[in-house]
Amino acid sequence: MLRLDPYHQPPARMTNRLKDLRTEKKWTQAELAQQLEVSRQTVNALERGRYYPSLPLAFRIAHIFGTRIEEVFEPVSLHAALRRSS
Repeated sequence: MLRLDPYHQPPARMTNRLKDLRTEKKWTQAELAQQLEVSRQTVNALERGRYYPSLPLAFRIAHIFGTRIEEVFEPVSLHAALRRSS
């Protein structure tokens, strides 16, 4: 049985629209990486949800696409996260 500690929050999980935004601009991962001053591998990890950006990087991503952070990154609800893990 899963017991949740009311004082401990599970790690936040996020989804993102980075790949969609990048392909709308017809940019490669390498081109986006160059603009963000990160490696292509970092862009790949971000797109696949294997890496969460720092706040400054999240702001740079949003700025490059002319949007707000909340329109790029979206938290996954705890209910959805638990449903996926079962």
